[in-house]
Amino acid sequence: MAKEKLKSHVVNEEWCKNCGICVAFCPKKVLESDGNTVKAVRPEDCIACRLCEMRCPDLAIEIETEQEEE
Repeated sequence: MAKEKLKSHVVNEEWCKNCGICVAFCPKKVLESDGNTVKAVRPEDCIACRLCEMRCPDLAIEIETEQEEE
């Protein structure tokens, strides 16, 4: 069975209002606010759960993944 592996975090800075919801929901504390927008400061810790993507009210964050063979 294939497993998803993180490829990148894509934050649309024009849409991001820096509300912090994605930061609060991230179970691995991958995301942080830089004062204007959100950045993935620890992408290597991401488990690709997509909670940030699902909870963003402005649809400003997208998790790109690729299939990883087990």
